[in-house]
Amino acid sequence: MSDLATGEPPPIAESAALDGRQQAEGGWSELPPAARYGASVLFVALAAGFAFIVQDRVGAPNLTLIFVLPVIASATAFGWGPSLVATLASVLTFDFFFTEPKFSLVIASASDVWAAALLLVIAATVSAVAAESRRRRLAAERSAEQAQALQTLAHAVIQAGPDPEILAAAATALSQIFHAPSVIFMRQGAAFGPVARAGGARITPAEEEAAIGARDSRLHTRAENYPFPASEFDFWPVASPEDCGCVLGVSFLNAGRSRPAQPDRFIEIVGAYLAAALARRADAADREIKN
Repeated sequence: MSDLATGEPPPIAESAALDGRQQAEGGWSELPPAARYGASVLFVALAAGFAFIVQDRVGAPNLTLIFVLPVIASATAFGWGPSLVATLASVLTFDFFFTEPKFSLVIASASDVWAAALLLVIAATVSAVAAESRRRRLAAERSAEQAQALQTLAHAVIQAGPDPEILAAAATALSQIFHAPSVIFMRQGAAFGPVARAGGARITPAEEEAAIGARDSRLHTRAENYPFPASEFDFWPVASPEDCGCVLGVSFLNAGRSRPAQPDRFIEIVGAYLAAALARRADAADREIKN
């Protein structure tokens, strides 16, 4: 008979499929904000180095096109903020090193003034377009990842897999959807504790206390908020058969990204899948007892 149906303690299912956001995002997206801005300035420095090499063969107005490249690279790799820094750094670098008088922010030639102004306009326009393109691409990728995570969980529930597999799939789905550590608490015999976790979730007594609070109050508890200020997880109770005390937890504080605007809709979907599995297990247990 199933652990979920009988209340017997299931083993803690821990998924190593996702470590925070690192395995869900790759390359430049893993860099912290300070490194992204620093890389944008480095792109401008590389463009300046190339401009120094070709400046004797190319007029100052044409050199401005070289400084559009780091703006495109920054917008594509990092988004709007770093690309704006690259835009300003490109204009200042061009002004300081490649217009007369050199090594000064003063521009003596009217043609150089127009060149600097044109660089600013082109770079800003390209930056906005590339950053928006990146935002849409990332949004599409996130939607695909979330759909895949829910599909994997649905498959585990429909296939009526072992209890640890379903619990691990639910925890992994939460971790993949939010790119954050996740945990599932449930009653284990007479005790109540974590039965599945993913994304490197670390459970402390503060998290256990907050999960119990969410279970007893049947209300969402938020990390670092009253009445559980020491908890780093948000917890949501799940309505399930036989009141098994199922609680879902996600640590947005350890996600390395801003808190999502409406996490409840995904929590409700994962909770519904898990509740369906619990209901099926309970029905199977009832039929077995009657037989």
